[in-house]
Amino acid sequence: MRIGELAAAVGVTTRAVRHYHHLGLLPEPERRANGYRHYTLRHAVVLARVRRLTELGLGLAEVRDVLAEDAGRDLSEVLEELDADLARQEAAIRDRRGRLRALLDAGELPAEGPVSPELAALFAETAAHLPDSPMAAKDREILALLETAASPTERERLTLALGDAFSAPDAAARAREAYAMLDALADADPGDPRVGEAARVVARCVPPGMLPETLAESLPGPGLDHEHGFLRALYADFAPAQAEAVRQALRILAEGRE
Repeated sequence: MRIGELAAAVGVTTRAVRHYHHLGLLPEPERRANGYRHYTLRHAVVLARVRRLTELGLGLAEVRDVLAEDAGRDLSEVLEELDADLARQEAAIRDRRGRLRALLDAGELPAEGPVSPELAALFAETAAHLPDSPMAAKDREILALLETAASPTERERLTLALGDAFSAPDAAARAREAYAMLDALADADPGDPRVGEAARVVARCVPPGMLPETLAESLPGPGLDHEHGFLRALYADFAPAQAEAVRQALRILAEGRE
């Protein structure tokens, strides 16, 4: 058989046959006087086995182990490893599909999505009560960021803290006041007397368990202003007076932990 006939007989491409030769998976055949490769039935048998193994999901290096006489690994060992790996992938896919289904069943996705179903529900619950302000939009983005970066334990703690905070009777009114005061500082100077009052109002809105532990470790101290990379990026995203209000609010929260 020529290479095209071999490839057609096994159901692969001639390019795959050449690639298997290059990797040593398929032995090179003898060449006839005219220079053409001459494949035998034995080549077709080996090539068919390579195809079956790859279709099971084995990588070409694993196929080489199976085919090599001195590899030290038999087929059952390789297939057991493959089965365990597929089981892990299957569990991961089920988990991803479950999270996707929960997001889709929750209804309209928030603009900051995808976020967890819990945070999406919180955004939906509070959207009707909170103003459509630039600072409110930034706050939702930051909450989505904190949730994404948090560990599962921290994520659960964050969700519970937010849920408890927004379930308070006056939570919506306090949030509206805080956002309005921060929005009003968009073009103000950091020394504006309204900055201090805004900081106090913002601090009263932040639930005690909301700040992630990694951020809490830098509070209080110089990290509050200069050393913590996340805080530097946070302040830089705000107008100067807004950044100063947030900085002072964090300092108030830090002092309250002492």
